[in-house]
Amino acid sequence: MSPSDPNTVGQDLDDGMPVDHPLKEMWRMFFRNKAALFGLGLLLAIVFMALLGPLLYHIDPFEIVWAPLAPPGEEGYLLGTDYLGRDVLAGIIYGAKATLAVGASAALCTVFIGVALGAMAGFYGGWVDNVLMRITEFFQVLPPLLFAMVLVTLFSPSLVTISISIGVVSWPGVARLTRGEFLKIREREFVLAARAIGSRNFRIIWKVILPNALPPLIVTATLIIGVAILFEAGLSYLGLSDPNIMSWGFMIGSSRDYIFESWWAVTFPGVAIFLTVLAVSLVGDGLTDAFNPKLRQL
Repeated sequence: MSPSDPNTVGQDLDDGMPVDHPLKEMWRMFFRNKAALFGLGLLLAIVFMALLGPLLYHIDPFEIVWAPLAPPGEEGYLLGTDYLGRDVLAGIIYGAKATLAVGASAALCTVFIGVALGAMAGFYGGWVDNVLMRITEFFQVLPPLLFAMVLVTLFSPSLVTISISIGVVSWPGVARLTRGEFLKIREREFVLAARAIGSRNFRIIWKVILPNALPPLIVTATLIIGVAILFEAGLSYLGLSDPNIMSWGFMIGSSRDYIFESWWAVTFPGVAIFLTVLAVSLVGDGLTDAFNPKLRQL
């Protein structure tokens, strides 16, 4: 029986003492990482703000509430108003949901495309691998931001279009990583055993190999969320966003011409993006260390 067989996990003995379950040890190491815990706490705070903020702060982010370019604190508006007189704090609270939604959905799209193509290339090899890797290389040499701009311009700029565009330009790295993991795992004993008992290729790919290749893919998916948020901010800054939906990138893009008159209208959304990407990166780094078996043995 292979050590990677889930039926044997946590049942080995080391000098007569039970070995901790790898998953349990992984989480133990993650929660010992102070930077990762800080990132997780910060990310949860941002998620709670996105979910509960609109219930507690009822100002419409598109409503003109006071004079334009009011500085932070004036008339009770904590973060001031933008060039139209809209509440900046309301924009940050309501924009969190759209920004996080784009990041998560774009990461999901990226992982789906990358894993599907990378899994087939790594499992079948031969001409299938050659064709899929040539397609991957074609997409990899295209400038991601420019390609995403073209896709968003061709279709109506909406959150769905932006998410799919980011996914289409970001999947090659995931595909290469998945291919490498499949090439490494497909000749392991438990895969050969699955072939011997007559398991179909589809079951071997998704039920046998993929679960064993998940750790690096989970880490990559986590980091892609931060990249997708930056992509969305860049597209919104260039005016390629849905004008009817408030997001942090939209706030920066709409106020960029007034940065010297109202620095707060650009700075605070930028800080929100920075903190979110930082939180995601810290969680991703923590997962990287936790999934590393060599570090777990230290």
